[in-house]
Amino acid sequence: MHKVDFGKYRSFSVIGAARSGVAAAKLLKKKGFKVLLSDSNPEEKVNKNLLVEIRAKDINTEFGGHSPKVFESDALIVSPGVPQSSAVIQTALSKGIEVFSEIEIASWYCKGKIIAITGTNGKTTTTTLIGDIFKDAGFETFVCGNIGTAFSEFADEMTKDSIAVLEVSSFQLDNIKYFNPLIAIILNITPDHLDRYGNSFGEYAASKMRIAENQDANGHIVFNYDDETLKNLVLNGNGVSALKSAFSMNGKVAENIGSGAYLKDESLTYFYNGGIEKVIDKNNLQIKGPHNIYNSLAAIIPAKLFDIPNESLEKSLSAFRAVEHRLEFVRDINGIKFYNDSKATNVNAVWYALQGFDAPIVLILGGKDKGNDYREIKDLVEKNVKHIVAIGESKEKVVNFFEGIVRVTRAESMEDAVNKAAGEARKGDIVLLSPACASFDMFDNYEHRGREFKRIVNAL
Repeated sequence: MHKVDFGKYRSFSVIGAARSGVAAAKLLKKKGFKVLLSDSNPEEKVNKNLLVEIRAKDINTEFGGHSPKVFESDALIVSPGVPQSSAVIQTALSKGIEVFSEIEIASWYCKGKIIAITGTNGKTTTTTLIGDIFKDAGFETFVCGNIGTAFSEFADEMTKDSIAVLEVSSFQLDNIKYFNPLIAIILNITPDHLDRYGNSFGEYAASKMRIAENQDANGHIVFNYDDETLKNLVLNGNGVSALKSAFSMNGKVAENIGSGAYLKDESLTYFYNGGIEKVIDKNNLQIKGPHNIYNSLAAIIPAKLFDIPNESLEKSLSAFRAVEHRLEFVRDINGIKFYNDSKATNVNAVWYALQGFDAPIVLILGGKDKGNDYREIKDLVEKNVKHIVAIGESKEKVVNFFEGIVRVTRAESMEDAVNKAAGEARKGDIVLLSPACASFDMFDNYEHRGREFKRIVNAL
């Protein structure tokens, strides 16, 4: 529990009737606050199952727009999908009304220990992996946040011995005040969502760093020592008061870091106060590629900080398989392997994906562009990709950049893209959906996009 002045608040307006908004509204209603749940969509477009939950708790609602009633509350709770620039947030701020994210509110009622994971890429895999490690070791573990189930669904159920493993996005961090994880993990920071941050990488990076702003010397910040931007922010930036642990694939990290994990002689190794422990051989990991070595190194550190034995840790790491929509193997058709990497919504995620295969790749690329700079993957595309199938709103940008580097074909739908990619592939090739873009031009979300890709592939 944090030192929240609950006396300041009698009523809340929750903006957005998606999963996190509904969970926050239910939690606040349970705690005796007056709650208004407001969504800009008409009621018929709101998830029917969520509507049932809202009605069961007798929560006041309004749909089809945000009325002046929203600003009669003491504070607003906003869903991650509501931009800071939106009229409802800006109006609230102009009136002196505080604006909080759902994870902020949930943290007020969480008695357990919070391990929070953020970063541009790898959040879902690392969050899921850490959750498995702690569950396998016998801890009561709740995996939630941006990964699917809202933090508010579980926060009030936790005891002081519970572990909350929480995936956190920059959007959720934009509106925190007291949120203070025991362990804050930052996997990497590369350009993404710049359209939400005034096309400023610095603003985006600052948002990620907020995960550690309330930590003191009793907390831990775990960070990627090989990410120069992140390393500089943690070691040379202001306001990082937590104990520092780092992970690296490029040898031992600096001596001034008290603990961490690195790749040593092909083994993932934990170090602490001058001692080292081999945890697992990298070839025994089920999840492949350098990005997953980073994810596994990051997961080792909180496990060791909680004294989880190496035997249990190695068993969990060796059993863990890829999460859905992240380099997920779908099917082998006549020697052509199909992979669903729909969660790759930025260029850096595609960079990691292209490193994960030795075979020639037919790449399905495109969607709703977020200011992508494809120069980051130009060399890898030249080396590893034999053909690109361009889809979505950004397909002309994809064509314009990659024509002359690799053969490029336009597709009008996911079905068209899969069929064209399958037609270009030969035995031994990889067909990879790794779009580097958001999905909202054609799909509800990246999960919807990934499921459609798998459905079409399985129907071939």
